[in-house]
Amino acid sequence: MQLKGIHHLTAVSADAPGNYAFYTRTLGLRLVKKTVNQDQTEAYHLFYADAEGSPGTDITFFDFPAPPERRGSQSIVRTAFRVAGAETLRWWEERFQSLGVVHSPVEERDGRLTLDFEDHEGQRLALVDDGGAGDAHPWDRSPVPLEHQIRGLGPITISIRHHEPTEVLLTRVMGMVQVRSYEHDGVNVLVYSMGPGGAGAELHVAVEPDRPQAQPGAGGVHHVAFRVDDADYDDWAQHLASIRLPNSGPVDRYYFRSLYFREPNGILFELASDGPGFATDEPKDAMGESLALPPFLEPQREQIERRLKPLDTKL
Repeated sequence: MQLKGIHHLTAVSADAPGNYAFYTRTLGLRLVKKTVNQDQTEAYHLFYADAEGSPGTDITFFDFPAPPERRGSQSIVRTAFRVAGAETLRWWEERFQSLGVVHSPVEERDGRLTLDFEDHEGQRLALVDDGGAGDAHPWDRSPVPLEHQIRGLGPITISIRHHEPTEVLLTRVMGMVQVRSYEHDGVNVLVYSMGPGGAGAELHVAVEPDRPQAQPGAGGVHHVAFRVDDADYDDWAQHLASIRLPNSGPVDRYYFRSLYFREPNGILFELASDGPGFATDEPKDAMGESLALPPFLEPQREQIERRLKPLDTKL
């Protein structure tokens, strides 16, 4: 069993219309699934990804009426996306400048050109040059030119106060390997790699023992999910049970299967299978255009739709 990289990242928004506008119109991602939080069905769960809805490309949002996040440690602090080439990063820097997106200058960090930026709610994001490695599935209806489109998720950065227990979980339980470290803003950041390695298969761990704990809210991150082969999912469930790691047990999310647990500093992790995928209940060319519900929620459709705020996905 081996993790294959980042599967998805789920964050929190208190502004679903603004969220949709930013991630589709500003970033050019495709809304591949408009559904609801399966545990709190009055909230949207919006999935943005590449043209295919490929595992490893989607950032997702719960639409909760929450106050802004109070930043701090014990949390996921930055979500990176992969793009190809220095010219593309220059294009994005000019785009952010013209659209008034909060951003920093392009800099080299951990050996990669990186452009930090934020969405309209303060969600901390970055674009990193992955050198064009691996497959890409650009969306022909994106407002971003094909050659400059986001290719998928890149490294995810977490901040923790106590490193040793998390090190044990990452290496001995999850099979990651610490491959290097670097300094950023005076903080030591440890880089853990999964499976094939590369920008889409890294977890960056900033060790900040004196930083206050974050308080969740809009503009913050709910959890990060790591990719597992469909054939290995049951083995991972048995593995977590055999070492008595507190976890959710198998959870069928219909579009993928999940296992949830917290690392020792309290950050929520998920293991997620690649399949069945987002085209399970919609034609691939129409994904995200209407409200999709898994079969067990379909009998409640009328009630669910009545409680949801209108969301115009034809901006």
